[in-house]
Amino acid sequence: MDEIGVGVIGMGTVGTGVVQVLLENSDEIARRLGARLRLVAVADKDVTTDRGVDLPEGVLTDDVGRVLDDPDVHVVVETIGGYEPAKSFILRAFANGKRVVTANKALLAVHGDEVFAAAHEAGVDLGFEAAVGGGIPILRAVREGMAANRVRRVYGILNGTTNFILTEMKERGEAFDRVLREAQRLGYAEADPTFDVEGVDAAHKLALLATMAFGARVPFEGVFTEGIRDITPQDIQYAADFGYDVKLLAVGKSEGGRIEVRVHPTLIPDDHLLANVRGVYNAVYVDADFLGPTLYYGQGAGRRATASAVAGDVIELARDVAAGRSGRVPPRAFLEDELAQADLKLIDDVVCQYYLRFTALDKPGVLSRISGVLGESHISIESVVQMGRDAGQAVPLVIMTHEAREADVRQALGEISTLGVTQGAPALIRIEG
Repeated sequence: MDEIGVGVIGMGTVGTGVVQVLLENSDEIARRLGARLRLVAVADKDVTTDRGVDLPEGVLTDDVGRVLDDPDVHVVVETIGGYEPAKSFILRAFANGKRVVTANKALLAVHGDEVFAAAHEAGVDLGFEAAVGGGIPILRAVREGMAANRVRRVYGILNGTTNFILTEMKERGEAFDRVLREAQRLGYAEADPTFDVEGVDAAHKLALLATMAFGARVPFEGVFTEGIRDITPQDIQYAADFGYDVKLLAVGKSEGGRIEVRVHPTLIPDDHLLANVRGVYNAVYVDADFLGPTLYYGQGAGRRATASAVAGDVIELARDVAAGRSGRVPPRAFLEDELAQADLKLIDDVVCQYYLRFTALDKPGVLSRISGVLGESHISIESVVQMGRDAGQAVPLVIMTHEAREADVRQALGEISTLGVTQGAPALIRIEG
């Protein structure tokens, strides 16, 4: 086959980037593919705005059927995001025998079982590398590079917005709200940043990554999720004093047949590779039984990085079109029939170390009463620091624990709040070493 047709749905930031790379690098792609990718149609509601890309005459259309129903389109690229009409468009493409590439992590995290089952039934492939980590080829590495391994752990900084905010809070000592406004001004955060700062975006990505890493269906609603709104510059500074950095970390672990998936602010040692991931960059750390630990780092968002990952999937699926085959590699790394529902560990059963910050009254006996409650709840203390002295007033009291069970820590914090020796809610940040 000398020419393979591509159709794109959506001409926003990602769609424009995909069109741009397919046009500008067409010769390079042909040298790798052995065939030409022809842009047959690009569908968008807005066909008048100048996107800065010169499309061939007649390619841009407001009729999505030009992409979904034209037999000359072999690979469909969906870039509109959201649940609907994106899901209906993808299912229609499958029904027409077309392969699909998407960066839509929310759709795949929430409705993935339906979408992947439809692709399997239709005998076509689905590429979604850009859905996790932007331009970082982490899914391809897990799917193919680690195919002979059992993955034990994955740690990911999967959201550039929150990583930028936490980096700026540490380096400038400014509060969350102020840094968020700066991120919005620079275009690193959306006008409504909820999905990013509350950890939802990272949880979508972790659900997909953990399913592929551990070979079991991890539902999005099973991912424990906390955001970064309550992180203060003081917590970041205190963590640094103990030798830690604060990151919004996606954590996935498989042990004894049970899978642990959670997204939350996390203290990690400041000499760990992930602690040095700054700004809007993403990184994923994977530990597999034969391969050992590996780290994948790069731009997690943006037009060019995401377009690079999407185009890579287009080329991979185009190779299969040219060869007249499909299903060479299972899209979720394991055969669909072999993916069981994950046995998820509840957050109450998670065991890790904890950073606890209390606003405690500066008077004799307070520390012993707090430590007494912790001891009764089977929580041992690694170190304690009282930040300043102000007799009779409230001062920060920071406690670092040894490994403890989440349910025990929560129970202890509830009891401490009734002692009358602290003010306000304590801060709790989990630690991964």
